[in-house]
Amino acid sequence: MRIETDFLVVGSGMAGLWFAYRISNHGRVLVLTKKDDSESNTNYAQGGIAAALGSDDSPQQHLEDTVKAGYGLCDPQAVQVMVGEGPALVRELQKLEIEFSTEGGHLELGIEGGHTRHRVAHVADTTGQAVEWGLINAVRSAPNVALYEHHFVIDLLTDESGRCRGVLSFDNESGKFAEIHARVVMLATGGLCGVYEHTTNPPIATGDGVAMAWRAGAQVADLEFIQFHPTSLFGLKIDGRAFLISEMVRGEGGILRTPDGERFMSRYHPDEEMAPRSVVARAIYNELRTRRLDYVLLDLSSIPSKRILERFPMIADTCKRFGLDITREPVPVVPAAHYSVGGVKTDLWGRTSIPCLYTAGECAHTGVHGANRLASNSLLEALVFADRAAQAASKEEARLPSLDKINPFERQLRSIEDPSLLNSLVSSLKQTMWRFAGIVRSAKEMERGRARLAELSRELEALYPARIFSPGIKQLRNMLIVGDLILRSALARKESRGLHYVEEYPDTLPEAVHTVLSPKD
Repeated sequence: MRIETDFLVVGSGMAGLWFAYRISNHGRVLVLTKKDDSESNTNYAQGGIAAALGSDDSPQQHLEDTVKAGYGLCDPQAVQVMVGEGPALVRELQKLEIEFSTEGGHLELGIEGGHTRHRVAHVADTTGQAVEWGLINAVRSAPNVALYEHHFVIDLLTDESGRCRGVLSFDNESGKFAEIHARVVMLATGGLCGVYEHTTNPPIATGDGVAMAWRAGAQVADLEFIQFHPTSLFGLKIDGRAFLISEMVRGEGGILRTPDGERFMSRYHPDEEMAPRSVVARAIYNELRTRRLDYVLLDLSSIPSKRILERFPMIADTCKRFGLDITREPVPVVPAAHYSVGGVKTDLWGRTSIPCLYTAGECAHTGVHGANRLASNSLLEALVFADRAAQAASKEEARLPSLDKINPFERQLRSIEDPSLLNSLVSSLKQTMWRFAGIVRSAKEMERGRARLAELSRELEALYPARIFSPGIKQLRNMLIVGDLILRSALARKESRGLHYVEEYPDTLPEAVHTVLSPKD
């Protein structure tokens, strides 16, 4: 089956939906998602969207906070674009009937670690879900937009000049392949922390976009910087993901303690619980390792019960379902893989190194986050750079040649995989990444991690040769590629900076340099 469209969007999180919404007046738009339309990392974002919206705030102050959190690696131009264009775009979200929390007729702005102002716009503690549904409704009502669910995108299609001209996709419901040709492709496939054993991400966050772009020849950057959220609920998972306890809880007064009641963050950073995430995650990791603890406690006793239930209703309700009343008892927490700072390298307009291929959101590397993402900057980054990509793509599309000359793509042979064998390989991969590419790393151990991933790739190839296809097999291939890229990037950085801490190189080098990998190297 062959389908043609003007603009093809892969992914239905904030970046993909906003791009589709903004570009819909310029031609036909098709949005593909491998699950239901609302399943994305955006949907699970509890905190909110950081922007200089308060009377005591400014884009310059937001820039300074972002750059400070990024440990010298932020691209100043990219940050300037984000903080400058962000506030107006957040106000445009409000026009889509996304009802942000207010107080006294004004936006109620929260504060999280690394911020010096209250600037996080939120919808209680379910911001991502509210934004996701608001955008889905906007996209579904926009002219020229179609949204196809349960389409697994296998690979990018290119023409003889190297332009991206569409994708090869598999419809899980019909069981059929489809060549979808497009003049412009937006890759907005979200995160990759599903390659880790313990993660706050949904199971779909397997780095498909990064792997596809890499196979097509795109550059990737800074994939060593994986942000581990300091506080996920210990010992319990929901649909395979660790349940996140928002950083906003610490912003409201939550305090980290060891099980015997000791407050420990003052030993690690003067900002204590409000230190950057990289610092808090490593502090908890150190307490767990040195004291042989299973978890630390997040103590909410300084926050009035009424405020807890008002500000964090979803967190309170979820914990209650697990038998934990957060208004009366502390929450056991541990770090979990949460966000990929690196991704497919882009310019300031979302363009990748492959012509006609754009990317935005978590699968993109814009340079905004540097070596450590400032809390709640991710949704803003997705919004701003998806908007800029739509502006650039609308101008580029009219100048492109026809879709006739697309390189032939060998169709994959379908297979029914053995779930137990595949699950065993996936589990081994996740355990390998957690052990060898975690919060604290060792160069020697990372080499062992790469060797183990290579071994798993050989095992997969022996079971299912490259031409054999099923969504599960292809997804595992993508995860193995992404895992190796993370380890390669981490081994290339001979220093510790931000989210990347390696025992053999504990110091930070004077010069901040991005880690850029190219398939051509």
